[in-house]
Amino acid sequence: MNLRWLGIALSCIFSWNIMKASVENDALWQVRATDLHAPYASAPMASGCIGILPDKEPFRIGQVVLNHVFDAAAPGVVSRVMKGINPFGIQMKIDGMIIDTTCIRAWEQTVDMRQAVHRTTFEAGRKVQVVSELRALRNLPYAGLVSVQVKALTDVVLEIRNGMNVPDDYAADTVRYRELDADGTRLYLLEAEAVSARKYRQVAAASTFMFDGAEQWKPSFDKATGELFFMLPLKKGETLSFSLVGSICSSRDFTDPYNEAERQVVYAVHEGKTQLIQAHERLWNTLWQSDIRIEGDDDAQRLVRFALFNLYASCRAGSRLSIPPMGLSSQGYNGHIFWDTELWMYPPMLLLQPDMARSMLDYRADRKEPARRKAMAYGYKGTMYPWESDDTGEEATPTFALTGAFEHHITADVGIACWNYYCVTRDSVWLKREGFPLLKEIAEFWVSRSVCNADGSYSIVGVTGADEYANGVTDNAFTNASASLVLDYASRAGWVCGEQVLSVWGKVSRGLRILQFEDGVTREHATYQGETIKQADVNLLAYPLGKITDVRQQQKDLAYYAERIDQRDGPMMSYAVFCVQYARMGNAAKAYEMFCRCYQPNWRPPFGVLSETPSSNNPYFMTGAGGLLQAVLNGFCGLQVTEKGIIQLPSVLPLHWKKVTVTGVGVEKKVYVREQ
Repeated sequence: MNLRWLGIALSCIFSWNIMKASVENDALWQVRATDLHAPYASAPMASGCIGILPDKEPFRIGQVVLNHVFDAAAPGVVSRVMKGINPFGIQMKIDGMIIDTTCIRAWEQTVDMRQAVHRTTFEAGRKVQVVSELRALRNLPYAGLVSVQVKALTDVVLEIRNGMNVPDDYAADTVRYRELDADGTRLYLLEAEAVSARKYRQVAAASTFMFDGAEQWKPSFDKATGELFFMLPLKKGETLSFSLVGSICSSRDFTDPYNEAERQVVYAVHEGKTQLIQAHERLWNTLWQSDIRIEGDDDAQRLVRFALFNLYASCRAGSRLSIPPMGLSSQGYNGHIFWDTELWMYPPMLLLQPDMARSMLDYRADRKEPARRKAMAYGYKGTMYPWESDDTGEEATPTFALTGAFEHHITADVGIACWNYYCVTRDSVWLKREGFPLLKEIAEFWVSRSVCNADGSYSIVGVTGADEYANGVTDNAFTNASASLVLDYASRAGWVCGEQVLSVWGKVSRGLRILQFEDGVTREHATYQGETIKQADVNLLAYPLGKITDVRQQQKDLAYYAERIDQRDGPMMSYAVFCVQYARMGNAAKAYEMFCRCYQPNWRPPFGVLSETPSSNNPYFMTGAGGLLQAVLNGFCGLQVTEKGIIQLPSVLPLHWKKVTVTGVGVEKKVYVREQ
């Protein structure tokens, strides 16, 4: 063969392989739905400031959730995170026929994680083909962008409408239409403002249409419905492309939310759709420099990446905000902040996005004063964090739940997260200014919370541990172990900073009792007799606390407590912890079994959003995503935060997995690999 033709042939083969690999790679970044009539759990799209929940119904947005914007759910009821005014109320008619699920075919939805876009395609009435894309803009985090393309299959008349949906969270609302000349650009704005039902927060929203191409259509305002609309004919083969940009702002974040919402829409129009999307994708590409790549199991790859995508979407570096159990997908658990953050979601973020992890710590640092007041109110010293925290940092647990009064390990969880942040970042300036002062007050709390026994040991009396089925118990294993650990961390932080370290911290740490049954199994608490437990408690002493290091002891505790977890209503994280331990023990089969158990009963079609328990339907459960990610990062890949930084411990992969590669780890953005 002529060398020239050989070169061309090889080039074609190489190019085809590249294209094939790209297509296959793209598939691992996408989760899809193709059956319009199958069970459907929505996949939220979020920016760290707002969450937007799309539906299977064309163009329908179920709700917008505002991050850390709270009002009381009812008089005398604790705070609840608020739904925002929904400016994405698009409806479409074709020749007078409303487009809904009754008249569409060839429906498909795709969540593209790499580009952070939710895409819906369908054909309506055999008259038009439609592509609709939703983005919660990373670069304009109080705004969303809906982009629509309509191709006419026959001559049609389109009617496009958009309205404001004001939820029941509000006592009163006003919707306005406004025409605005912004430096030569004519804008046709739909705007709304409202006050929350208890008159605590003001919320405003603004939206406008943007059209691709030179021709711009002036919408009309329907006073009867409060909607913007336009109508136009399309000839067969013609395509119409337009976008709707909407912004939702509140008085939590802006003194003047009404004008700020309008201002952001004006900004978006001047930027234009192309630049908005490019900036959004650039920011997501930066986030995806920290990724988990699994070879040998495409389903696991999509599952794990989707968990990572949802955590990334729920937080922002520099926001000084944390992540509630349901992220920005719903009002579940009232949007409050629990130990879910520090124990389950924070560790993967610390490994892959330390700047986001810092925001989660900043949330606690900013609310130290309310935690001091809580300690004083309950007769203790130092800092005592609430079990459920809202934006005020005060206790927000409903009064019927004993967790608010008794689940005190949250204060140790916060302190452990502080020390681990220092271990990963080695930020000694932060440790001296913020980390150690907080750890010192946490240590003061645990010293005052502990009781000295006659034999010189120490007990913690009247608590709820990780197993929330046991309230008001003494010497709960997880509470005592986490308190002991954080007392040690406070001492180490003091030595690093050259600050005074009290000897009583070490004395109490060493004296806190970890009880055992006669056969050597670690006892959950002083009166525990083998009852059903909500979730892992004792088993957390091996991982993540590292207080039990003997493998035989770990195996004994695993065998005992795995059979006592509530199989119906227990959350999924227990099995993630079991997976980590079995993987580090070298038991690949058992580790993979636990990996599957930590998500399969909670997996909800069509995208694979996760519910809290096998019997619930409340996705997306970000806490479970954090546990799932720890199973892979800390279990199969063996990553571990130590005083010397991040190390990789011996571990094993599932037998059919070929390799796990974790990129962008820590502040140095290292790469860790585990192969068969």
